[in-house]
Amino acid sequence: MVKCRITQNDHIYNAPGAYGSFRLHSSILKPANLHPNMSFTVEERGNLNSLNYRIFFKNAEGKYVSPFHDIPMYADESQNIFNMVVEVPRWTNAKMEIATKDPLNPVKQDMKKGKLRFVANVFPHKGYIWNYGAIPQTWEDPSHKDGDTGYCGDNDPIDVCEIGSKVHSRGDVIKVKVLGVLAMIDEGETDWKVIAINVEDPEANDLNNIGDVRRLKPGYLESTVDWFRRYKVPDGKPENQFAFNGEFKDKDFAIKVIKNTHNFWKDLISQKADAGELNCKNTCVSASDSPYFCSAEEAKAVVSGTSPPGDEEPIPSSVDKWFYYERK
Repeated sequence: MVKCRITQNDHIYNAPGAYGSFRLHSSILKPANLHPNMSFTVEERGNLNSLNYRIFFKNAEGKYVSPFHDIPMYADESQNIFNMVVEVPRWTNAKMEIATKDPLNPVKQDMKKGKLRFVANVFPHKGYIWNYGAIPQTWEDPSHKDGDTGYCGDNDPIDVCEIGSKVHSRGDVIKVKVLGVLAMIDEGETDWKVIAINVEDPEANDLNNIGDVRRLKPGYLESTVDWFRRYKVPDGKPENQFAFNGEFKDKDFAIKVIKNTHNFWKDLISQKADAGELNCKNTCVSASDSPYFCSAEEAKAVVSGTSPPGDEEPIPSSVDKWFYYERK
């Protein structure tokens, strides 16, 4: 029995165009309109809380798509509304992420030394303190030294912390309004953390910039910095550092950063940038003569080659442990 559920908006690519020397569908270059009646479904494979668990995505036509490459960055470009792929629901610990090196880039749980990775509960934080995920069609280029941070990108889509009232499900695709951004330096790499809110959240109308978050959710931004600073310490790693002395930059700055990472992604998908180990196969963006084009038959074979859906595995009891230590 295939597990499926509905997520939110989709924009279907359908017009051929040109980008560089490889043809791409033109909607990655044109403003995207909002399509409230179009949706994604997700197909869960394997067993949750196991090494074989995967979440694959389908568009409204039933075609398998990559959440890294095929889901549009914009939900509504005219309003600067972005799509966000939810990888980790708030209050959970399993470090789920878009598998950038796997075919079709399903969401799966990260591993460390052959074991599933769970973030530690560094007191007073229980798991992730926001809905955590990424903006599709973005890429933090590891060969580009950022002029603001002085460090190169981390080779991933740009991360998002969604601060609304609802706990979303892994694999949800939601429309978010960007409020600001934090520049984390993670082991010598730039790792931007966008602060955003679901446009359908009851608080969305009151939150329009990073100052509104500080005013209406006192302590949340400070806790966000504290979370990112210390979450790797229980693993024996040093505290993370931040550009701009850990200060959040505003909405306009954040949107500029996102657009820059979108341009890096365009270079990646058109083979102007070295993909390295990244898997750029997609079903909707690249034209059929591109080496990155993935046919519907190939996509089905990728999914069918994974473990069939099964029962959820138990979460290790160690995941509930609290970690305490003094701030430096």
